[in-house]
This record gives sequence, structure tokens and C-alpha cells, in this order.
Amino acid sequence: MRVPELLTVDRIACNAEAASKKRALEVLSGLIARTLGDGGAKGNPTPMEVFDSLMARERLGSTGVGHGVAIPHGRMKKGDRPVVAFARLKNGIDFDAVDREPVDLLVAMLVPESSTDDHLQLLAQLAEMFSRGEFRDSLRGAPDAESIYSVFQHWQTGH
Repeated sequence: MRVPELLTVDRIACNAEAASKKRALEVLSGLIARTLGDGGAKGNPTPMEVFDSLMARERLGSTGVGHGVAIPHGRMKKGDRPVVAFARLKNGIDFDAVDREPVDLLVAMLVPESSTDDHLQLLAQLAEMFSRGEFRDSLRGAPDAESIYSVFQHWQTGH
């Protein structure tokens, strides 16, 4: 399973407005829950359930990994497959990142509670992707969600 296979154009926010970590996680939670559909009625998580999962992980320690990047992630009781969403913020925010730099690129991942191996493999892929300056620069320079999606897809085919 590869990260680009789990991301869709409608789970990408380009130049999103968020003045805080909480608001950025709300944006990502909305992208994930909205695109899964049914508002929790058929076993998919609600925006609040997604947010609670991401916040629970943040309470353990910031997922701000440096270079303006955060990788919030969590587990969900509902759902049967991992889900990825991405937000590029209009302005960087304090995310308690390891390098204390503002975060403007956020990729959120939710996995089913039983998917421990998938969770670790996907986190490793994300860490590798975002460790590369050219990848981060491409995301920051992309003009729209479709272009951002293409950057992720190129990673899959190019590496």
C-alpha cells in the first residue's frame, strides 16, 4: 500500500486558512470525513471522530517533523481502509515542530485500529517523501489541488 493510492484530489486543501494547530486539524478532519461520506451513518467516522483521533495523537507529542511539515495521524474504530488528506496552509503556524519552524504542509493519515503494520509503513513513506526538499518545494509551488495531487502521484511512479 502506497500513500499516493490513499489520497484523492478532494482530500487536498490548497492555501487553507488556519491560525492554529487546532484549526489546521479541523480542516484536515473535515476533508477526511466529508470525502468518506455518510457522516458516520454507515460506519465512516464523523469530522469530530477524526479530529478526536488526530488530537489524541498530538497530546502524546507534536507530529511537526521539521522543514514546515507536520504528519498528524491516528487510528479509527470506524472504517476499513487507511485514508490520507493533505493541506497546504496559506501561512505557516506554530505546531510545536521539532525545529520550532512554522508548519505550512500537513498530511494527515487515519488507519483502522487493526492496521498496525500499514500504519508504520505509511508513516515511513511519508517521512521519506517529506524529508526531500524537492518534494516539499514542489508542493509549495503547486498552483492548485490537482497539481498537488500530481506531485504525490509522481512520487509513486518516480520512486
